[in-house]
Amino acid sequence: MAKAAGLVDQWGRPVERGRLTEQVAAATIGGVRSPLTGYPADGLTPLRLAAILREADAGDPVRYLELAETIEERNPHYVAVLGTRRRSVAQIEMTVEPASDAAEDVDRAATVRTWLERDELADEVFDILDCIGKGYSFTEITWETSEGQWMPARLDWRDPRWFRFERRDLATPVMLGDGGQELPLPAFRFIHATIRAKSGLPLRSGLARIAAWNWMFKAFTERDWAIFTQTYGQPLRVGKWGAGATEADKNTLFRAVANIAGDCAAIIPESMMIEFIETSSVGATSALYLERVKWLDEQMSKAVIGQTATTDAVTGGLGSGKEHRQVQEDIERADARALSAILNRDLVRPWMLLTDSTLRAFPKIKIARPEPEDTAALADTAEKAVRMGLRISARKTRERLGLDEPEDEADVLTAAKAPETPPADAPDGAVTDPAGRGSKIKRERGVFKRVEPVPGTTAARQPEGLSAALPRDPAPETILADRMEIEAAPAMAAMIGRIEAMVEAAGSMEELRAMLVEGFPELALDALAEVLALGLMAADAGGRMAVEAEDGSA
Repeated sequence: MAKAAGLVDQWGRPVERGRLTEQVAAATIGGVRSPLTGYPADGLTPLRLAAILREADAGDPVRYLELAETIEERNPHYVAVLGTRRRSVAQIEMTVEPASDAAEDVDRAATVRTWLERDELADEVFDILDCIGKGYSFTEITWETSEGQWMPARLDWRDPRWFRFERRDLATPVMLGDGGQELPLPAFRFIHATIRAKSGLPLRSGLARIAAWNWMFKAFTERDWAIFTQTYGQPLRVGKWGAGATEADKNTLFRAVANIAGDCAAIIPESMMIEFIETSSVGATSALYLERVKWLDEQMSKAVIGQTATTDAVTGGLGSGKEHRQVQEDIERADARALSAILNRDLVRPWMLLTDSTLRAFPKIKIARPEPEDTAALADTAEKAVRMGLRISARKTRERLGLDEPEDEADVLTAAKAPETPPADAPDGAVTDPAGRGSKIKRERGVFKRVEPVPGTTAARQPEGLSAALPRDPAPETILADRMEIEAAPAMAAMIGRIEAMVEAAGSMEELRAMLVEGFPELALDALAEVLALGLMAADAGGRMAVEAEDGSA
């Protein structure tokens, strides 16, 4: 048989490429891999259950695995919570990360990603996760090379009864051969999954061991409950016979009383009498059975999905439902990480090595729900960062906000334009029409206010420039105040905005001081300095004029 030189699996077994396209663990009616199963759960007692578990611990898991299968079939609550745990992971979208940014690695990751889009994948993953209940599972990979390259054709669940573990460690898996002998697993043929409920050997780490005891006690309770309902759900029948009744009369009366339970009809001699006595404690007794069954189901929910709120409608207080769901999500994340590691080890790595045996780095499957992005906080942080002068990526920010790249300029969504502000140096009382559509803005004491347009009139644009905007007879202090207010406003606004952003972003006074030292050299302070200089000159000139006016009036 042709073997790949130097190519081995995780146990050091050489790969036989010629047999990889054949199935080696399919079911056979007349062989050791029979699909027919036994039912050790019938008449299960504590002694029998203990013996079954000891057999599994010693390396013979057949009856234990058959019991695990039966429990899933006969316990609706167990199969429901176990199915919830398995399906919650099976439905998570899988992503693939390339080994590097090299073109070859990106292409390999794209190939794996395309294969994961198969419709059968969810069912195949569900079967792989059979290991959660039984402790381990085996899935056979059937390979194909019809397109000139190695590709997994399908993943087939195999009954774990057809496999064993080496007696030397009870951890290394082997498969049963045609004659019942234990054979090493063929390399690159199986996905061997183990997700443990507790640490230890795979044979002792499945949830089925816990479920077995729970199901047995629940079965006892349900049986007693059924007997109680059958017997005490109906009134007690008491037949009475007269003093001269013969044995034949007594037998007739007994048959009549007994037949009433099922047939609700009977005939008796006229001299006989039947009484119906009802039990007053039926309600209280039946509630005891119900409470015990509910308690056992709650324990099963805790064992499988870690909580009870989402399955048993049981809450422990305000907000406990949300906390219970968080526990279930923790288990889901752990299962997803474990499954990712299993698929990368037993599927992706063999696949890539069959394609190129020289590879040392492989694509990685990642199974995880995307964490919800706080887009409002992200947008606020991005805005503050830009105001502080930091450079950030528009493309990545848009991706994290869930916004698409515009196709062209016509597709760009922009903010509505604010009305144009009239010249900042317009005098009080001046009315202007900056939009050219009759909208009126009036300045009163340095504050601009919108007023209703005068019908049938248009306002001319005011002449630009400092001299045209000044009143005819301004006082020196008015000149200074207005000029400082108008000219210094933009520069001061920029400075104040920058400082506010730094204060919000800084975590300490030392960090704020470092931001101020680093940030303010980038501000355009020339305009502010020029305005301050003009203000000082105006103040000096105004003071001189005031002094001269006082001297002249004197």
